[in-house]
Amino acid sequence: MNALREHGRVMLGIWTALLIGTLIALALGRWSMAFVSFSTLALSLVPPVLASRFELKLPMPFLLATTFFVFASIFLGEALDFYERLWWWDLFLHGFSAVGFGLIGFLFVFMLFEGDRFAAPPSAVALITFCFAVTVGATWEIFEYGMDNIFGLNMQKSGLDDTMGDLMIDAAGSLIASFIGYLYLKRDSGGPLGQSLSHFIALNRRLYQKSKNRLKR
Repeated sequence: MNALREHGRVMLGIWTALLIGTLIALALGRWSMAFVSFSTLALSLVPPVLASRFELKLPMPFLLATTFFVFASIFLGEALDFYERLWWWDLFLHGFSAVGFGLIGFLFVFMLFEGDRFAAPPSAVALITFCFAVTVGATWEIFEYGMDNIFGLNMQKSGLDDTMGDLMIDAAGSLIASFIGYLYLKRDSGGPLGQSLSHFIALNRRLYQKSKNRLKR
């Protein structure tokens, strides 16, 4: 419970900082900074809003992770120029997001089977998970291209080299996530990330009614 409260405070702190940053940027007439700050705040609120809309229960660590990713990629990366200051920043975020989207893809595929571990071979579910995560990574590259051309940002940095490097990192992170999903189905394991899958499924049992594994509550 203490850990959950700490996660909640961190998220609230990020949202508050983004709101204050937006207001300060507007007052100073720094329109690009205001746009980036507000966009970051809006995107970080998307997961809890969608969860409420579709009656999903999201674990606090998941909400914290998504909030951190949006904050780190858009606000820190663009507004505070972390992409230029830290050479590994872009690679870190792409690897982090690829694993995360891979786990989301696994949960979605597993949900389609209503939690039935025998509806499809674990290797097939892992392959779909991999394809889903790589697709999200490719879509993000299209988003970066659009932001650079429409708003004059520099999210792609060195162009083709940056894009291909990002896609390779996305593929590696996606492979990790698909392997975690495979271990979860095959052996009821997967380490801390496997436990996070169990946690989400336990919170949303109605979507995984056929799951017979022992879920952590």
